Amino acid sequence: MGNWRMSETSLPPTAPPPAAPMADERQVALIVYILMLVPFVVPVTHVVGLVMAYVSRDTAPDWLKSHFTFLIRTFWIGLLYMAAACVLCVVLIGFVLVPAVIVWYIVRCALGLSRLMRSEPYPTPESWTF
Repeated sequence: MGNWRMSETSLPPTAPPPAAPMADERQVALIVYILMLVPFVVPVTHVVGLVMAYVSRDTAPDWLKSHFTFLIRTFWIGLLYMAAACVLCVVLIGFVLVPAVIVWYIVRCALGLSRLMRSEPYPTPESWTF
């Protein structure tokens, strides 16, 4: 065996390499969609999703910004629709509207999630319907 010496250029780095960026930039949006759908089982997760959407929207690529805007508006519009439906329970029509709002919310999230999985921007993120 010969003499082996480590040269100055082959010294191991003292700092770890920088962390790799997220392998898939859709991950945060996917987590927010899941958090928006989970409150039917675990309450309050949609509020966590709302905060994540607000925080992530500014740094996201343009096509993902449409999803975060869509999710934020889904939360606030859904809250408005649900409040109106609950008030209308006094005159009994609300008992039909509450399930309709829940279906609207689930379908809206499912449509957004479908576009996210295809890496497509949401075409009308500021819409009140779908």
